[in-house]
Amino acid sequence: MTVSNDLIDYLAEIDEDSETTGTIAALRHHRAQARENAQRSFTALFEPADPAVQGNFSNAERYAVAAFVAGLHGGATAAARATGVYADMLADEVEDTNPDLVAVLAAVVSDARALVNASGLTGPYGDYREPDLAGESAPGPTFTVSGSERRVLGDRLSAAVEFAHVLVLHPRDSRPERLAPLAQAGWTPTEVVSLAQLIAFLTFQVRTAHGLGVAARRIPVGDVRRFDGTTAPRHPHTDGAAAEGEKDGDGDLTGGAFDVLSYPDLARPTRFVTHSLGWVPWVPPTAEADLTDRQREALVDPLRAKSEYFRLLARDPDALEARTLTDRDIFFNTTDGVGRAERELSAAVTSRFNGCVYCASVHTGRAIKESEHYGDASDRAAAVQRLCDEGPGADLGDPVWNAVRDASVALAATPVRFSTPHVDALRAAGLDDASILDVINGAAFFNWANRLMLSLGEPELPERFR
Repeated sequence: MTVSNDLIDYLAEIDEDSETTGTIAALRHHRAQARENAQRSFTALFEPADPAVQGNFSNAERYAVAAFVAGLHGGATAAARATGVYADMLADEVEDTNPDLVAVLAAVVSDARALVNASGLTGPYGDYREPDLAGESAPGPTFTVSGSERRVLGDRLSAAVEFAHVLVLHPRDSRPERLAPLAQAGWTPTEVVSLAQLIAFLTFQVRTAHGLGVAARRIPVGDVRRFDGTTAPRHPHTDGAAAEGEKDGDGDLTGGAFDVLSYPDLARPTRFVTHSLGWVPWVPPTAEADLTDRQREALVDPLRAKSEYFRLLARDPDALEARTLTDRDIFFNTTDGVGRAERELSAAVTSRFNGCVYCASVHTGRAIKESEHYGDASDRAAAVQRLCDEGPGADLGDPVWNAVRDASVALAATPVRFSTPHVDALRAAGLDDASILDVINGAAFFNWANRLMLSLGEPELPERFR
């Protein structure tokens, strides 16, 4: 298969030389750093140059996880195109060593999608550990690789696939216990970071391509949950109730490639808030004194060396640097496009919908701060508080903000629900195409950010707010 130099353009089926999609393709260059570094992220995660980062996380495992993640996102979208790309990469990689892997992985994807389809649920689902949010919990099925499939995939890849299912469809079910099978299957801390980055990046890549395709009127609208005709999984799998013990802390966190960190006495937030929170890792980060020159460079901001989160991501410095530069162009390049407040709102809504209490605390606060220049700043601050208290269905009191809310929620759903009416609503609210692309980029990016925060650690309530 021939893929263009920019994979997101390819997945979205947009081309600057096309009469029908050229405008949208050209507008991506208004966020040239984001465009370039999204592609750099792909390269860092799928073609790592540093053997220390590559470790035992083989190319075959990377392509297999990618095909599984793309496959979980549905059919009649850019996800189908992504599934084909990564399945072809996998086939090329294992043609002479494990030819059965491609067919077995396709069966695993079919099983995983059948399980969710039979449940009637759309992601994200899962249980909140925050007590004030218990009423919003929506338990869903937990996927396990069957015995016959596991024999072909092996323990390492099977553990990675099951972890990917959690991250894609029920990220708010992330717990330290979800990492233990990876450690016990031999995944090192650096490999776990790269795996989480790869899965989370793909949720951004698929959504960005889908959103661009819709904006360019290229992506068909319909039931994107359709797959190959299967109506139920071929093998028995674990439902949400059976997994409760594992999620709530009964699993063994020691042994294997590393001991998963946990915090029995941690002061945790009880709900979504607009003030700052701390964050603690479940995977050991690099100590500040042990950061290499390359890792410090990848932090971009030297002050991030004090952050356990960024020192953890610095285990894969190329992926961290590319991700950071993508983030900065999407949210801070204000040469044109939508305002900073609306970009922060897209991040806040996405985080609220996905269930990331930490990310929501950062970006609801920033949405309030960036709204201070509006004449109705106090009303907007109250709207952000309603978002925290009532959820992503809250009326935000402004046509633009409500359109951004609806678009962000539709992009965050799995399978993706974003469609032409969402673009039309953004245009009707007064946004031009460049601004609409900023909303798509912002919401898509926070599907990446939320899954990293949720899968690798948890928020802590600072003492001054207890």
